[in-house]
Amino acid sequence: MKKPLVLYILLFFWPFTFCFAQKTTQSAPPIKWPVGIPWWKQNNLRVIQTNLPAYEAATLNADSLLKDLEACSANTLLINAGGIMAFYPTQLDFQYTNPYMKGNMLGDVIQRCHQRGIKVIVRFDFSRVHESIFKAHPDWCYLSPKGERIINTDMYVVSINAPYVQDKAFKIIEEVIDRFAVDGIFLNMPGYQVNNPYEGKYHGIDQNNYDKKRFADYSNGLALPTEENKADAVFQKYLEFKKFTVEDWSKRLHTLVKSKSDQIAICTYLDKYVDIIRHESQTNSLPYWPYMSSDNVGNAVNSFPDHIISNSSIQQISFQSRYNAVEPEEVSIRLYENIANGSGLDISMMGDMRGYEDERNYDVIKKIYAHHKKYEPYFGKYTSVAKIAVIAPGSWPSGAPMQEYRGIQLMLKEAHIPFDIVEDAQIEHLSDKIKDYRLLILPDITYLSKASVQVLKEASQQGVNLIATNQTLFDNPEVLFQLFGAKIINKDHEGSGFYLTPDNKDVFKRFTKQKMLFWKFNLGLYDLSGTDKKMLPILSKGRPGPPEIIGGHEPTGYYAMGLKQHEKSKAVLLPINLGRLYYLHGYEEHKNILLDVIDAVFPEANQLLQTNAHERVEVILQEYIKNVPENREKKTKDGLIVHLVNLTGFSGNTYFEPLPLYHLLFKIQLSFKPSKVVAMVNKQLVVYTWKDGFLELQLSQLNDFEGIVIDR
Repeated sequence: MKKPLVLYILLFFWPFTFCFAQKTTQSAPPIKWPVGIPWWKQNNLRVIQTNLPAYEAATLNADSLLKDLEACSANTLLINAGGIMAFYPTQLDFQYTNPYMKGNMLGDVIQRCHQRGIKVIVRFDFSRVHESIFKAHPDWCYLSPKGERIINTDMYVVSINAPYVQDKAFKIIEEVIDRFAVDGIFLNMPGYQVNNPYEGKYHGIDQNNYDKKRFADYSNGLALPTEENKADAVFQKYLEFKKFTVEDWSKRLHTLVKSKSDQIAICTYLDKYVDIIRHESQTNSLPYWPYMSSDNVGNAVNSFPDHIISNSSIQQISFQSRYNAVEPEEVSIRLYENIANGSGLDISMMGDMRGYEDERNYDVIKKIYAHHKKYEPYFGKYTSVAKIAVIAPGSWPSGAPMQEYRGIQLMLKEAHIPFDIVEDAQIEHLSDKIKDYRLLILPDITYLSKASVQVLKEASQQGVNLIATNQTLFDNPEVLFQLFGAKIINKDHEGSGFYLTPDNKDVFKRFTKQKMLFWKFNLGLYDLSGTDKKMLPILSKGRPGPPEIIGGHEPTGYYAMGLKQHEKSKAVLLPINLGRLYYLHGYEEHKNILLDVIDAVFPEANQLLQTNAHERVEVILQEYIKNVPENREKKTKDGLIVHLVNLTGFSGNTYFEPLPLYHLLFKIQLSFKPSKVVAMVNKQLVVYTWKDGFLELQLSQLNDFEGIVIDR
């Protein structure tokens, strides 16, 4: 009796499958990188931050901390040093000393970590000073437009342009670097403060006299604005001023630190004069955003490609709930998304790991950190294959623009369409990268610089398609008309009760059973006479009830979509809150609008990756170079990795264990015939076929995560 072909294939691969499983069950020895290469450039960070309350300095034991770090496969510790209070015996009278501190805790921890090959980054926070320092130097501190201070118990928020930040902070950092063999410094809460985040209260633009004088010098005599209004020319000047002053301070810090050693990393949330950009995945408001780590890391790695990214999973639920951690399943998603997108691993917890008030995440941390350590060469050296980029409204989006931006991401994630994220302010610095995409999506993107607008124009001329939503470019009517053929009649038009009509079936092919699409939130009224095609006619509100009299939804003469045909590209304007509506309500009809528009302007979007995977399986496709010393200058890719993060356990406001999924099929556009395809977690060779530039494979089972390595 003849055996089926599949059985022959499995029998042939079985010895190799067994070998792979055997080899990967033991942790590989640490990779030795050449001396002289900045240690963080390896991009293999496994950070644990012990964000110590003052009282824990009295009981922290260096030996037990080291055991916990090693049990979690951590290779980097981030621990308190100075600023708000010194966690070491400082000699500086302008730095408050932790009253609980005993001996040389910080020195002991650094020494023990270095003995075991663990790097130590020390934390500084120059956002506040103790009451005793405020009383001696009230002019160093923040002053609101109403004359208020920002106070947290006995800590006062400082002014960035006052002597404490401009002078004393450098002396504090220098003291620590001179006394301890630190591997890096981390700056918490850098920059300008307008809120009391621990109480959720907004206070406004700092009116400290040092700020007033420096802004006047910078702006040729202008007075500090008192309101944050982007339409105000003075506020726009103030935004330039803030950027200038923060970068000036960062440059001075960089000069100081690198004069001590080029092996000391500078880490913070900014990008200029920084080695490691830190970001944070937090959960502090509904709706929860399960793609937060992919969002953060994707934004940073594409916007700042020369930097190392470390995205931290913040354990605490909120500032008001520090003693409770977020759910283990959420932490799992965050950490897997980190490594799939090009960050290392990073956990921030309140205090030492011993006696922690909520230890539910420890097993997840140990499991995923150990996975990263075992497969370290397969992480950290990625190149995206995406031909679509979503433009982000900043690195820390908020408010309605954030909702629009996240909704667009959500649509693409669920459709398994690969995309990159690029921060709006970085467009002008990434001209070549931007022009290499085939489609740019601008969700509610406003106040772009002249240089960024010029890049968009040139990209459109060279064949890059554009899709813009809601109020994108409302502040630049000339460019709005040039690129999209649109003029604003009313950009702030409440759309509740109105309907859209997907009557153009050549474009809106997903609407075989719907004639009217309900609306909510903004529904801009635009003159689209400069476009080549107008679609999605807007119907009036009509009569919502009672049921006996509903109807009367008549054409308004306005359209919710305009398409302008350029010589080499198309530009589509959807002056509607499309992403926000999907982000908050999740009706598939609104996602289908975008997917049909993408099919119309860039039909190749669906050729790169096709799968039967559930919409809640996040698929991240990357080219990779093996992250080992001999490849540090290598440009030729070693293959691709398909990362799969199973989000089926996410229910909207609760995280459960993900459902196991079976027989996932993938068809991937691939220019080379693979030498082998391996599943990291399953520890199995994957059976595949490759024909006519497409790879087809099947994954037998997906639990919480998988990485499918496709080797050349």
